[in-house]
Amino acid sequence: MIRCPDCGAEIDVDEDEVEEGEILSCPECESELEVTQTHPVHLNPISDDLDEEDEEEDEEEEADDDEDDEEDEDVEEEDEEEDEE
Repeated sequence: MIRCPDCGAEIDVDEDEVEEGEILSCPECESELEVTQTHPVHLNPISDDLDEEDEEEDEEEEADDDEDDEEDEDVEEEDEEEDEE
């Protein structure tokens, strides 16, 4: 018998039937748990916070890329104006 690392609830898992990388769900708190080790089974919570942080980082990178594109456009416009003169 193993326990949920988030809430401590007992999770009935047969060590012979789980594989590393498998995702389980806690029956009490409904946390998603990844099997990181078998014999004995060890579970790590899969945090939604990590997913949100990844999404935020992706959004920041996209915003930075957009700013870079705008700066490039400004430089191109300045070059065109100089060429016209």
